[in-house]
Amino acid sequence: MKSLIEEWKYAAGSKFLLMIFIGPLIAALFFGLMFSKNQISQSPIVVIDEDHSAYSRQLISKMNASPYMKVTNVFASRMDPEALLANEQAVAVIMLPNQLELHKLQGKSSNIGILMDNTMPSGLMGIRTAIQEIVTTENMTLGMTRLGQSGMDAEAARGLLSPLSLQQRMLFNPTTSYVGFMVLGFVNIIVLMITTSAAGSIAPRLRKEGKLFANGVSPIQLWVRSIPYAVLSTFSLILSYGLLKQVGNMRFEADLYLFIIPLLVYSFALSLMGILIGYTAKDASKLGSRTSLIVYPSFLATGIQLTPLAFPMFFQVTAWALPMNWLNRLIRGMAFRHGSLTAYSLEIGALLVIIGVASLLIGLLMLREARKTIAPADQLAGSGVLSVSI
Repeated sequence: MKSLIEEWKYAAGSKFLLMIFIGPLIAALFFGLMFSKNQISQSPIVVIDEDHSAYSRQLISKMNASPYMKVTNVFASRMDPEALLANEQAVAVIMLPNQLELHKLQGKSSNIGILMDNTMPSGLMGIRTAIQEIVTTENMTLGMTRLGQSGMDAEAARGLLSPLSLQQRMLFNPTTSYVGFMVLGFVNIIVLMITTSAAGSIAPRLRKEGKLFANGVSPIQLWVRSIPYAVLSTFSLILSYGLLKQVGNMRFEADLYLFIIPLLVYSFALSLMGILIGYTAKDASKLGSRTSLIVYPSFLATGIQLTPLAFPMFFQVTAWALPMNWLNRLIRGMAFRHGSLTAYSLEIGALLVIIGVASLLIGLLMLREARKTIAPADQLAGSGVLSVSI
């Protein structure tokens, strides 16, 4: 209890108390406002119209009416698409071929070309969907018109041209909001960096003060000292998620009194992992390079920007050792899908395993250091040699 009170006083008087709340909240506010539109709209495109007909102008109007793209310029002759895509003035070039309207009247097919700048794939998602919808609608309209002219009724013509129709619903993130994975990942990474750095400095600080083995060689004293950092990190995450829900319209369906349980377990696992990687450091200034061993893999392999299913199995299994991997799964499960606590016992159990393994390794490190420092001191005292300081 004395160690816990002492660590609470130290944490309350250190920069950690300000950083753990100000850093994530500023990130949540800034990035939440930045990505509050939730989706890319009105991506700029350029059209090369070689037909110069009423039908081509009709198609251009339909493209410009789409919420996903905006026609910024129309050229009457063929040009180099790479020149049009330079300086990011447009993300796609659509080419309407010559005799487009004539082929339509004659019942012949025409090829519409679309060249897209895929250096930034996120800007093309809506364009692909919009172009496919326009082409599909045009084909359906032209086909039904010709079949209607031949005497077939509209329902029969529709069944002949499109015997199957697809109806789909986008669940849990229907607007493809970046707040629910990218911004949320930034906030989690900031909390991870601050928490692991603060918790990792516990052992070097106690060693420097001569208090590391003041209460014996049991890892329980470090285990207890990690509690303030875990509790403060948990409340920081809750406040940040609430701010993202208000500012960035982030979906959050879980009951807070239930979701705080896995958050506490995660923060505790994160604090113990920080203690583990910082235990052998000479001083707190050496922790920066060590925390990167957790920060970079957590950013890349735990599903912040890309689903872990896109990685080879080796990297998916390696990510199991990272607490953030299980936090992201809990967020996608409990927070976004309103899942029950018992349905995600696997994720909570994995965090408990990380806590157990980290505690075991911390205990082994303390035992090894105790044998090197305490045993020689006992031998010196037993030999009757007195140390005299001048």
